[in-house]
Amino acid sequence: MAREANDRDIPADDLYDVVVVGSGAGGMVAALVARHHGMRVLVIEKADHFGGSSALSGGNVWIPNNPVNVRAGVEDSLDDARSYLNAIVGDSSSSVRREAFLRAGPEVIGFLEQHTHWVRFQRVPGYSDYQPEQPGGRPEGRSIEPVPVDARALKAEGAHLNREDVLTPPGGLWITTAEYRDLMLIARTWRGKRQAVRIAIRSWFGRLRGRRMLALGAAGTARLRLAMMDADIPLLLGTALKDLLVDNGKVVGVVCEREGEISQIRARSGVILASGGFEHNASMRDEYQEAPITTAWTSGASGNTGDGIRVAVEHGATTSHMDRAWWGPSVLTNDGAFFILSERGLPGSIMVNAAASRFVNESAPYVTAVDAMYDGHRSGVGHIPAYLIFDQTFRNRYAMIATPPRRRLPREWIDDGTVVMAPTLRELAKKLDLDPDALDATVERFNGFARSGNDVDFGRGESAYDRYYGDPTNSPNPNLGTLGKPPFYAFRVVPGDLGTNGGLDCDEHARVLRADGTAIDGLYATGNCTSAVMGRSYAGPGATIGPAMTFGFVAARHLASLDRTEKAKL
Repeated sequence: MAREANDRDIPADDLYDVVVVGSGAGGMVAALVARHHGMRVLVIEKADHFGGSSALSGGNVWIPNNPVNVRAGVEDSLDDARSYLNAIVGDSSSSVRREAFLRAGPEVIGFLEQHTHWVRFQRVPGYSDYQPEQPGGRPEGRSIEPVPVDARALKAEGAHLNREDVLTPPGGLWITTAEYRDLMLIARTWRGKRQAVRIAIRSWFGRLRGRRMLALGAAGTARLRLAMMDADIPLLLGTALKDLLVDNGKVVGVVCEREGEISQIRARSGVILASGGFEHNASMRDEYQEAPITTAWTSGASGNTGDGIRVAVEHGATTSHMDRAWWGPSVLTNDGAFFILSERGLPGSIMVNAAASRFVNESAPYVTAVDAMYDGHRSGVGHIPAYLIFDQTFRNRYAMIATPPRRRLPREWIDDGTVVMAPTLRELAKKLDLDPDALDATVERFNGFARSGNDVDFGRGESAYDRYYGDPTNSPNPNLGTLGKPPFYAFRVVPGDLGTNGGLDCDEHARVLRADGTAIDGLYATGNCTSAVMGRSYAGPGATIGPAMTFGFVAARHLASLDRTEKAKL
């Protein structure tokens, strides 16, 4: 229900040009751009920490033809990027919005490099697009990641950075995306061993000097927060969006709750929603998404309960793709859902359904893998949970869920059933309530594929993306290895996610739309509270953060242009 703005309820100190709701990458970029254009900006954040899901992520940014890659000599073009998105996204998102993303994306990185002291990125060499064989796809990848940064630069604000223990290596270690793949092969390659030694030495020296380095998504959000601090942009934590203020049909502010008090904050030019998805809202997930689904399976930030979507819908906004998420096969441990990425791609593991049959290329991009789980589950054969099965050879060679190779898996995982162990495949099948004969037959067929190097059923190892997380020392296929050495292990796998990605429909200027296609005056949105420009697909590593940053930039720039037009009329 619309709340009409009432100047008598708005203290003079709470008058701004723009209010940004949410402090993830998209929201902070929007704030920086608006401030650069001379606007008075406030960022409000529901949680008691900043960064949202961006801070919990790997921090990758997928933006084609970006300046970082151009300087590195990476060949790319607008035409190729357009062809790629057209091929993988099709009509599941607006071609006009895709064009806006492709054109503005490189400008975002250029803006941050030119107009902030802190925000810097580096290339992630070889991290392939997720469907590189499609027209315009890039096997060498388009992604960049934040340059690591010392947390001490944040000073007291560092205590408010959203952190996740599973992404924080022990002992003061810090690891970039570019280094992660090598570390997975520490027991297999000299490169992996050298990388581990280099990381250990730099971390040791860093500790001696009192450094507290951040990498991945934590580094990206820390750098954006430092830029906000330089620009003197205030951030109110613990401030939840409750409603929008409307004046003569235009959104001119927010109603929020802070420390139990309801207040109004005026935004003369408009409001930019960057409030995240609804992955932690059980009722919304039940309403919009396919069962089985639960908030316990997500890796998204805990404050993401769909507040921005709900409020905008109450003011006439329309939504799409609410059944979608940035899916990823996940294992449930005592520490929550663990998003399994490289483990599925390494040779010597398979994923099976309740019929003990493989149903997908295990090395496929994570969204593809979960789509296959739901597709199979609809057939009446249980695919949720599925089972990730591997043997002792795999354990001797590769890390598994942050447990280094050759080390015993945590005893509590065995005791609580997180991992199931057995001396034979047949006994493992019985413990999992699978048909032993069926599992034997599946493994025998798969082992034949591994020996020949050709996965006839699902083509595992054929894509450059598969091979990125494969083992180059394994022949004849870096993603295929036999299972045979006891004991055997299994994890139950569920359809987890990095956050939902269906939400508010927006135009090419990031304005929130009504069902009739008209824009709600003064209301903009970016990130996971919007219907993803990627539609029902996922272009590559960082295809969440790249568009979020881009449309935060687009929204603020459009608001600033309107602001200049209005001032010119005065």
